[in-house]
Amino acid sequence: MKPHRMDGVSLSFGLLFLLVALWWALSQVFTLQLPAVGWIVAGGLIFFGVAGLLGAIRSGRREVPAPIPAAATVEPPPGDLPPEVHASIVRELLDDPSEKFTREHPGEH
Repeated sequence: MKPHRMDGVSLSFGLLFLLVALWWALSQVFTLQLPAVGWIVAGGLIFFGVAGLLGAIRSGRREVPAPIPAAATVEPPPGDLPPEVHASIVRELLDDPSEKFTREHPGEH
């Protein structure tokens, strides 16, 4: 598995889901007085607001490295073959092998 960058939003929602599931499980075992739903929603919005602010502050601190100029070099073709040889190699590669066989071995189908 290829490692990847941590996604803060996915982590936050995963932790929120885990907390809700834990809260539900505990309420099944114990009798808990849960606060009003409005306070839960307000707390969640505050949490995500703080997480968003911290993420925005942290992302602004990254320094982008300066690009490194690349040097372009042109090398001659290997072996310095003349263009005619290159052309004959290309023609040979493009020829149909069955036609070449019938030319070299007439009557053997």
